[in-house]
Amino acid sequence: MVSFELSDEQREIRDWVHAFAEKEIRPVAVQYDEAEEFPWPVVKKAAEVGLYGVDFLQQTYGDPTGIMPALVAEELTWGCAGIALAIQGTGLPIAAIFSQGTPEQIATWIPACFGTVEKPEVGAFAVTEADAGSDVSSMKTRAVRKNGDWVLNGQKIFITNGGIAGVHVVVAAVEPELGTRGQASFVVPPGTNGIRQGKKERKMGIRASHTAEVILEDCTIPLENVLGGMEKLEARLARAREGTHSRSSVALKTFELSRPIVGAMALGIARAAFEFALQYAKERKQFGRPLIENQAIAFMLADMATEIEATRALIWRALWEGRNGGEFKKAEGSMAKLKAGEVAVKVTDQAIQICGGYGYIRDFPVEKWHRDAKIYTLFEGTSEIQRLVISRALAHA
Repeated sequence: MVSFELSDEQREIRDWVHAFAEKEIRPVAVQYDEAEEFPWPVVKKAAEVGLYGVDFLQQTYGDPTGIMPALVAEELTWGCAGIALAIQGTGLPIAAIFSQGTPEQIATWIPACFGTVEKPEVGAFAVTEADAGSDVSSMKTRAVRKNGDWVLNGQKIFITNGGIAGVHVVVAAVEPELGTRGQASFVVPPGTNGIRQGKKERKMGIRASHTAEVILEDCTIPLENVLGGMEKLEARLARAREGTHSRSSVALKTFELSRPIVGAMALGIARAAFEFALQYAKERKQFGRPLIENQAIAFMLADMATEIEATRALIWRALWEGRNGGEFKKAEGSMAKLKAGEVAVKVTDQAIQICGGYGYIRDFPVEKWHRDAKIYTLFEGTSEIQRLVISRALAHA
């Protein structure tokens, strides 16, 4: 039986996260957007109330339907996309550790990504390079064995939490001649020498989220810090040398897991903009009647509402498939992320149109939501890459 009715627990957590977003995130959203500073005080509050940490992670991802993480992501991003990403950006390195790591690595490094309630930390997943964005096979960061350790050298760009993270998960080439099959993920613990932050990026949107270069210069870590362990790595490299193809790279496997959640983040922005535009259209009068009584505006709002509901259904379907099937056989994750990102851009643009000149100035929040929305068509795989993944799945169905 298929049901879209939320359980009492799901509703309770959704409403609790919404209240946190309304009380702790929205009031400071403009402040952090303009300052382009990481919202450590908000992350600490999230940790203090139990919204940021291992226990909450287990509670949300233990949901049998799989949709609880989407409920959380949508509500946090409804508050502010940048602050939400500051809280949830640690999910990407955690996804890498969980999907690739040994039980011992999972038990050690996932809690380390969060830190403690008294001193919260964040994690970072370092993949992108200047010449290796969508094309991860062009990665130049190297990991070589030396004196019983791994030594990492390279430069990563556009890394969420890069340089300020306690734990960095770095994807590097072990045998570059094997392309993506010769890559592996490495855990760089807090306090490791040879890793540092480079340039911090100034962004169009999600400004409260920290994005920066990560520089690796003879960064030395133990052999056991390769995710999955040495035995698994050597076996995988041996298969690659023999020409046995794996389904996807270690980086792309991580992105597959996170794409529906990224879609839920985009959905939160779209919903925030829609709700604001709807209320504005009800209250704003032109030519003696509310804007919403103008059919052009009413139809625009109808389309916005429809797109939001369709997007949420696609995200929930993808998460249900991932939870119950273990993988996305029809590129459901890419479908959800593609749809959500493009709907967020479209809906926020329409919200500006409905608000007219007010929508274009910073006194109204819709211009910020529009700036925030655009990144969801770009990071963790552009819309074009999502279409490529979907088309390949169709071709091999």
